[in-house]
Amino acid sequence: MTDDVLYLSRDRVTELLDTDAAIASQRAAFTALGDGTAELPGKIMHPSRFDDSVVFAYLARLSVDTGAVAKFGSVNPANTAAGLPTVHAVINALDPVTGQLAAVMDGTAVTTLRTAAASAVALDALATADSAELGLLGSGTQALAHARAVARVRDLRSVRVWSPNPARRARAARSLATELGVATKAVDTAEEAVAGLPMVAACTLSSTPVVRGAWLAPGCAVVSVGSFEPTRSEVDTEVVRRAAAVVVDDPETAAEHAGPIVDALREGVLTRADLIPLGGVLTGSHQARTHPDDIVFYNSVGLGIQDAAAAWAVIAAARAREARG
Repeated sequence: MTDDVLYLSRDRVTELLDTDAAIASQRAAFTALGDGTAELPGKIMHPSRFDDSVVFAYLARLSVDTGAVAKFGSVNPANTAAGLPTVHAVINALDPVTGQLAAVMDGTAVTTLRTAAASAVALDALATADSAELGLLGSGTQALAHARAVARVRDLRSVRVWSPNPARRARAARSLATELGVATKAVDTAEEAVAGLPMVAACTLSSTPVVRGAWLAPGCAVVSVGSFEPTRSEVDTEVVRRAAAVVVDDPETAAEHAGPIVDALREGVLTRADLIPLGGVLTGSHQARTHPDDIVFYNSVGLGIQDAAAAWAVIAAARAREARG
């Protein structure tokens, strides 16, 4: 280790990586995947035998100018009851030339920001251009981050929020209404949060569906970020069945880890050839939406390349600040 290693706390990461910068980093990540220039080894997701936590490890390298990045952490669903983030992690970034440690940073903030930013990139690519209403399933850190990120790619008029706890969803709705300046309503059922809306984001850790295909309006774009392992399915099979296009962050990873995708493949609702990579949509090698009434489903399990892109955006911002004195 050298004295010039950057050590970046959660607050420092959040200060350096604003929502727009996070979105730009995720466009870069998925574009690199789409054009085949990124390096993305397989991820590790290991459910604990002791509780309902999941330990994970991601490795990736975005480009020749940015070094390898490793993220290690865990998902702890019980944290929700304690008012804590469900994901905690640490990120190490290596110098692209020497491999020396370049930075150590809080991975929780990076995960929150890059996950929501990637969903905004996906909705920008997959939702209809006039989509201005968002249905939000979840009221925690990730759900709030999603609303903020989507507001940067669409001119939101309204947001509906549902989560199982009435007090938490009401608090989330008040917070978003104040922060975003849009009409935000806490609703009593998941169906009410989804029905008739053009954009839906599921940001829960539910192992059973909170979004049902029967509720979806024509033209709806649905994002799920909580279906990141085979036992978690925020959406039911009908969502997949009704979708004109099923888009994933990475087809190979989704086929192994994404609950709704694993279920649909097993039941014959999908084949692996049906899975459309988001990077392919961004680079134009694949097409998702072909008609305004198409329902489009995007399932994200999270990829190391997202962390690599976000981490180097943070490092670049930190170095620029230092250079300015």
